[in-house]
Formats: sequence, structure tokens, C-alpha cells
Amino acid sequence: MPPKQSRALGRLSSGRPPTFGKRAVSSLPSRTSRKVIRRHHNLQKERSKAVAENDLARVQTLEAEIDKNGGLETYQRASISGQLKDRGGDSSKILLDWLESSRDLAATEAPGTNTNNARPKRRMLEIGALSAHNACSRSGFFDVTRIDLHSQDPRIERQDFMDRPLPKRSSVGDDDEKEKFDIISLSLVLNYVAEPLARGEMLLRTTRFLRTSSSEEVRRSVGKEGAAEMGKESYFPSLFLVLPAPCITNSRYLNEEKLQEIMGSMGYTMIKRKQSAKLMYYLWKYDDEQRQEQYPVKKEEVNPGRKRNNFAITRN
Repeated sequence: MPPKQSRALGRLSSGRPPTFGKRAVSSLPSRTSRKVIRRHHNLQKERSKAVAENDLARVQTLEAEIDKNGGLETYQRASISGQLKDRGGDSSKILLDWLESSRDLAATEAPGTNTNNARPKRRMLEIGALSAHNACSRSGFFDVTRIDLHSQDPRIERQDFMDRPLPKRSSVGDDDEKEKFDIISLSLVLNYVAEPLARGEMLLRTTRFLRTSSSEEVRRSVGKEGAAEMGKESYFPSLFLVLPAPCITNSRYLNEEKLQEIMGSMGYTMIKRKQSAKLMYYLWKYDDEQRQEQYPVKKEEVNPGRKRNNFAITRN
């Protein structure tokens, strides 16, 4: 039996292969992009299974196949190509449409304005960012911090979210709200995490980076009226979550009801959803008073069937 491979369960990078060669081109045709993404996902799924089974020989074989397929760099370029406006692939446009339909951005400082009555821009953390030119970035309503495991853009910090330092403690012992965000974007990232428990850990960790509506920092930044709006009518603080549709619609261990239970245990309430042919889009509002640090969720079958996939989210 081959020796066991040690790895940090909670790290995002534990579920993703290293970047190999530099054979990628700057852009790819639509059909080629889809082929690259589909092949990369299949190889990565097989690699994650081999890692879980401690089959090091199989892992090495699959990593060679991933390298032959262009590695993570080619996959990222294919994903970026999929975000081009003429392909309708920018998921942040849906988020922006949702937020603009609310009252949250109405008084936010717009591009080119300098008024005393305008609110500061909302702080956004974009995990797994591929581009600095998506709809939210171009809107001017957000102060965006972008991170990705293997960034190819100097405007995107190279960082594993699971290694990002937690907000510092303030003088009164609470987390410093200045280091937190109004919204976090987690678009097509969670499905890349290899283990169900690590997915749950990632979702729970997002709550440590979101502001609380009752904080003094929020009251100062948005004013009295803004603080009042951060009640039932506000969409902030929130998490924008995008998953491949089969993770919800065709999983043996997860459906939307189960997802709502898991998210609810973390203090999240679903306020927006959209389903397309391939993706599920969610906006979850966060309430820190509803967050449960421990809430055991096991990998249990909720949708029997031979053709179901095994995507799951668990918690301790």
C-alpha cells in the first residue's frame, strides 16, 4: 500500500492541481473553452478521488494529463474567455442587477461623483477572481479586493482564501470591522474544493470576513439612515454564491432544501436565486446573531439514483 499523503483539509489549494506549463494562449474560441473546462474538471475530479484514496501513482498520472491539457493556466484562460460579454458569462452582472434593484446602491457614491451625502463604496471580496473588468468592478459602486490561487493579473492578489489572515481584534476584543466586507463573491469556487467538510469550512469562514449591521464602523460608514436600511430591506452583508446546477439539481447528497439548512446554520438566509441551464446563482444575507459555530451535518443521501453525482457539503 502506498504511503498516505498528508494535506490540509481546509485549504482551497488542496483540491486544485499546481500550475504546469505555459502553453496557454491569450484567448480561446467558445467551443475550445468549453472543451478545456470540461476536460479539466473531469481530470480534477479523478485526481481528487485518487488523493482521497492515497493512490500516489494515479495522482501523478492524472497531473501529467492535466499538464498535457494545458494545466490550470489554460483552464483559467478558458474561464476568462467564458466571461467575455458577448458570451454572457459574467456572473457578477446578475449580482449587480440584484443589488441595483434594491435600495442598497441608491445612495452609494457613483463613478465621478464627489458629494457629501453619498455613502462610501461598498467593500467587496472576490474569491477566485479571474478578471478585474467584470460588471461589479466596472460599476464603480464597489471597492473590490480580488484574490485567486494562481493570479495572472497584478490587480488580483495571489492568495488561498483559507490562508487569508482573519480580521484583527480591536481594542474592545471584537473583530475590526474596517478589515471586513459588505459582500463576498464565491462564484464557481466551492465546487473546486475537494472534500465535503472543506467546503463547509470555507462557507463558514466567509462569515468571519463579513461586517455586522450592528457594528459602530458600519454606522459611521453609512450614516444613521444607512444603518437603519441595513435591516430587513437591505441585501448587505451578504454572500454571492454560484455553483454548477448539477451540484444542486442532480446530487445524491445535496438539494436546495439541504443547502438552505446548511447555510442557515451559518447565519445565512437566501434572498435571491436564479437558475440557468448550467448554473445556480444565490444571494445569501448574513445575520451574525444566527450563526452557529458547531452544527453537525453528515453526508447523507437525499436524492437516491444511480446517475446522481456525489457533490456534498458537510459540517462538524
